[in-house]
Amino acid sequence: MKIISYNVNGIRAAMRKGFIAWLQNANPDVICIQETKANVDQVAVAEIEAAGYPYHYWFSAQKKGYSGVAIFCKNEPNHVAYGTGIESMDFEGRNIRVDFDEVSVMSLYLPSGTNIARLEHKLEYMATFQAYVDNLKKTHPNLVICGDYNICHKAIDIHDPVRNKNVSGFLPVEREWIGNFIDSGFIDSFRFFNKEPHHYTWWSYRANSRANNKGWRIDYNMVSKPLQENMSRAVILPEAHHSDHCPHLVELKF
Repeated sequence: MKIISYNVNGIRAAMRKGFIAWLQNANPDVICIQETKANVDQVAVAEIEAAGYPYHYWFSAQKKGYSGVAIFCKNEPNHVAYGTGIESMDFEGRNIRVDFDEVSVMSLYLPSGTNIARLEHKLEYMATFQAYVDNLKKTHPNLVICGDYNICHKAIDIHDPVRNKNVSGFLPVEREWIGNFIDSGFIDSFRFFNKEPHHYTWWSYRANSRANNKGWRIDYNMVSKPLQENMSRAVILPEAHHSDHCPHLVELKF
């Protein structure tokens, strides 16, 4: 099973930039989308279906044109979970999950901490999400949580760890949380296969950051430990240019 995660920074804008042709070529079994910035009735879903994804599920924010997650599947899942059932987490449309026989796949868009209020919300969300996942794993042990975590884990994951040490996304409290999240029973699939520096998934639009590869690795495919032996590869796909993020892939064999 080939799973791709991609923060598209607006699905409609990405589609105007060739996202559908790219999707057909990449050909994942499941793609997790973050930051759709749209409701399903605003999207040309016929193009998604024609690309080979007749099963597509959307969980949008209450606020129009903001946040939102989706999952597109080649095959119909057994079950779709829209949100978490926790109101403080769900009003911004940040979690959706599909369950198959062998694995459950979640698309996650964790909040950013762009100011004090948003950082407080992010920290609250992180704590609540950890508790939610701890409980979820009891019934869904084979779990892949794909998405934009808005956190760099280690210095290797950011182009300038010194100057960004006090910037949200690389704060000690955030880094500690994602380390604890991994230690709670997950594998950072990309780092499992690749220990090299200079691999990123997001670049600022400012200062020609992407051309100079001054990026951050804030997007992850976190794989629960019971699936470790099923992982065959994990790669970042920086050649895709539909967003300020790029897609990243994990492949599982069953």
